[in-house]
Amino acid sequence: MTGGGSGGHITPILAVAHELKRLRPEIDIIYIGQRGDALGDVPADDPNIDRSFTIRAGKFRRYHGEGIKQLLDVQTLYKNLRDAVWVVVGLWQSFWLLGKLRPHVIFVKGGFVGVPIGLAAALRGIPYITHDSDALPGLANRIIARWARLHAVALPKEIYVYPPSKTVTVGVPIAHSFHTLTPAQAQDSKRQIGLESATHVLLITGGGNGAQNLNEAVADCLPDLLERYSGLWVIHIAGRALEAPLRQQYKQHLSPKELQRVVVKGHVTNLYQYSAAADVVVTRAGATSIAEFAAQSKACVVVPNPLLAGGHQLRNAQVLADRKAVRLVNEQTLKEDHYALMAPITDLLDNPKKAVALGAKLAALARPNAAHLLAMLLLEVADTVTPAVQDKQT
Repeated sequence: MTGGGSGGHITPILAVAHELKRLRPEIDIIYIGQRGDALGDVPADDPNIDRSFTIRAGKFRRYHGEGIKQLLDVQTLYKNLRDAVWVVVGLWQSFWLLGKLRPHVIFVKGGFVGVPIGLAAALRGIPYITHDSDALPGLANRIIARWARLHAVALPKEIYVYPPSKTVTVGVPIAHSFHTLTPAQAQDSKRQIGLESATHVLLITGGGNGAQNLNEAVADCLPDLLERYSGLWVIHIAGRALEAPLRQQYKQHLSPKELQRVVVKGHVTNLYQYSAAADVVVTRAGATSIAEFAAQSKACVVVPNPLLAGGHQLRNAQVLADRKAVRLVNEQTLKEDHYALMAPITDLLDNPKKAVALGAKLAALARPNAAHLLAMLLLEVADTVTPAVQDKQT
């Protein structure tokens, strides 16, 4: 299994690994990540991953809406040229590593680490399945698409550029911990994380790496929110690199009494507990995060990242907003006015029935069995690999 660079890649990998172990406990699951990945320790420490390795990988930096000027930026050009060398190094490392490991099948979730792995797998004749969570396939998966055995996708396969005969719609794999909640289960989650006295719970998350603009906007709004709702508790998952500055900002702008109602985390592996306790969630528009909150029927205020390649978060968010399944806040609007978050948050906190209805619309779009479907596809391909084919790989 390979993929990385963000929680949106790692979370589905772990969900599929869990399902594979459930179906066949004896299976040997190996994770190959990118050397230096900020979240690389998460899959390495997961109980369903038997072994973990890292390789070099390079990223082609491009930013949605920046046009040709980004290609002329000296720093961006330098990093792209440097990373082109890492791709070559990673390809050699991948070719050697796959020859040593001799896997029956590879799951490529996406991210630039998938390029050297996919190319090396193609050279060795090892079958692999790619997965795309967004409407627009990632560049890494598009590069290695030609040699993939199958393309698993989140949305109807007709919207993708892959050959229809090789494309299967499965949804977005999420951890089994994300599921429909009863009121009693939601209350129990509050108790488990020490928020049983809260009358309202607001969760903010910018994804695995955090979102600085979102953090700053929330930090400006928080004093007013805490004053308006005396029973409000806030859980803010800032991102590992952004945790310390956010804590400092809160210490400067909140009283000691208000700070007691704010829980700041850099990264969590039990997000399902925090989201289960939340009445309202403020989030980016990553497909994995949205799928997780949909499984729990959560009312979401979505602030898509406009700079990600292809504008895939913008597309994700607009699809949801068109179906009235989320409240959408534009990032540029938020930059100009941090209080643009206040209206949707307070409206949902003041009107629990609206929040429940919004969460129900999002839940209607969920595909809770995606991890199972992907695990079954991987096993079907693995079962076709004969000893003769394994010998040929080396």
